[in-house]
Parts: sequence; structure tokens; C-alpha cells
Amino acid sequence: QVQLVESGGGLVQPGGSLRLSCAASGFTFSSYTMSWYRQAPAKERELVATITRVGSTDYTDSVKGRFTISRDNFKNTVYLQMNSLKPEDTAVYYCNAARSGPSYWGQGTQVTVSS
Repeated sequence: QVQLVESGGGLVQPGGSLRLSCAASGFTFSSYTMSWYRQAPAKERELVATITRVGSTDYTDSVKGRFTISRDNFKNTVYLQMNSLKPEDTAVYYCNAARSGPSYWGQGTQVTVSS
């Protein structure tokens, strides 16, 4: 069955870095647009970064220049490198796979930015 398993979250100080990973299985990973979303307490889930099947990327304005999304189609994994982290980046980060039809979600990984 389809699985998206996120990892790499944790507690980091402001200005620090984390690298999130999302391992995919159960579908043709290379054919899907992959995205990272995040949801902070009492806020709606927001799109953070997207990478298409051909490698085009897009970011929400608040993370441009700090976050980098990438994918490895041989490992069926998508990454989110997060640098210069800020307290407002604190959220649960979710991996998403989308094509025509229903999309798939991971279970999320918590990122907390605090001193």
C-alpha cells in the first residue's frame, strides 16, 4: 500500500538547520509532484515547498532563500533542507504526493525552533 514516512524533525535553536526526509513506497514516485506542508498550532496547513517530477521547485515566500526541496527518484525520497530556522517555522511538517486524482499524505514530523 501507499506509504509516506517523514523523518528528521526535532528541536533546534533559532538559526540552526534540519533536514527532513520523506520515504515513499507503494506508488510510482517519479511520476508524482512532491510537496512539503506544515501546520502550526491553531493555524491552517500551508504549502511550504513543491518539486515537480521534472525537478522544478517553488516555495512559499517566508522560506525562500532558507529552505531547499530536492528529490532522489532512485531512493524514492524527497528532502527538505531547512537553514536559518526561526521560531515561526515551528510546526508539524507533512509530506504530500500528488498527481491527477487523490493525493497521499505522510503522518508528519514535528519541528520545534526554540532557545
